[in-house]
Amino acid sequence: MRSMSEEPVPLHEEFIYCCGAATHVLKCGPWKDLSKDESKNLPRLLFMIIPGNPGLAGYYRTFIQALYCGLNQQYPVWVVSHAGHCKPPSGMEMIEDTDIKELEDVFGLNGQVEHKLNFLKKNVSKDIKLVLIAHSIGCYITLEMMKRASELQVLRSVLLFPTIERMAQSPQGKLMTPLLCKLRYVLYMPVYLLSFLPEGVKASLVRFALRGMKTYDESSITTSVNLFSVDCIANILYMASQEMMKVVERDSTTIKQNLKKLIFYYGTGDSWCPQHYYDEIKMDFPDGDIRLCEKGLRHAFVLDASKEMAAMITDWLQDDLTKL
Repeated sequence: MRSMSEEPVPLHEEFIYCCGAATHVLKCGPWKDLSKDESKNLPRLLFMIIPGNPGLAGYYRTFIQALYCGLNQQYPVWVVSHAGHCKPPSGMEMIEDTDIKELEDVFGLNGQVEHKLNFLKKNVSKDIKLVLIAHSIGCYITLEMMKRASELQVLRSVLLFPTIERMAQSPQGKLMTPLLCKLRYVLYMPVYLLSFLPEGVKASLVRFALRGMKTYDESSITTSVNLFSVDCIANILYMASQEMMKVVERDSTTIKQNLKKLIFYYGTGDSWCPQHYYDEIKMDFPDGDIRLCEKGLRHAFVLDASKEMAAMITDWLQDDLTKL
């Protein structure tokens, strides 16, 4: 596999404060600022990735590059990390040093929804149309964004392996809920101790954890090293615990109101959103664009199938793009 440094794709990296929390943004394409209305060179469309959990932008590096190339480098493709999931660079704190509390519980599930809306408000001109590509819990966040901010010019939302209902009742949820809701603090001490290991040793541990995969994206190794930070893990697990408690009923009202804008993509062996969830939503919304994976892709597709997924999405959106 080629290293990312060999990919001739313009990629801009930023660490910013959004809602007072450290946020990592990766931007594909030459457009670094989409908030200025004066520029005549603003694109008509932004592809924005809403990640799963862990919500680290680095996991989607290969995905956004492949998507950008698949779109013939015509549109910017950005991914915004979840608040507090990235390890900030040296000299930057996890929470902005200010007396103003921008958002209550920014690291919680509701806070992450407001975090993405705030990012768009401050960084993207309201005249730019959006394609929201969401993964896992990012799909729940995306539906909430569309519900709370109907003024957003969403051309299409692509919901990949959508955890939008009954998370605690899913096979993986039944296993993880006791750990996330009652025992997550137990994990902090081993993570704290592991944080002192050299970076190379941490990377080796990640490779060992992924040893069962035939291939994996090399960028996922360097990104996973962030998980040895106690602050990151604390925010990741806290958000996950709220997911188990709050993602219960599917928001069929918002889905119905936006059905023509939505594409759902379910996995066949997904233990977070099992196939009967697909069967039920397909039955409830027979006119919806609701697809079942025929390629055997895993829920965490960014580990080994980013390019394949990007190629599929590009194909799905061809009609929308030709109508622009």
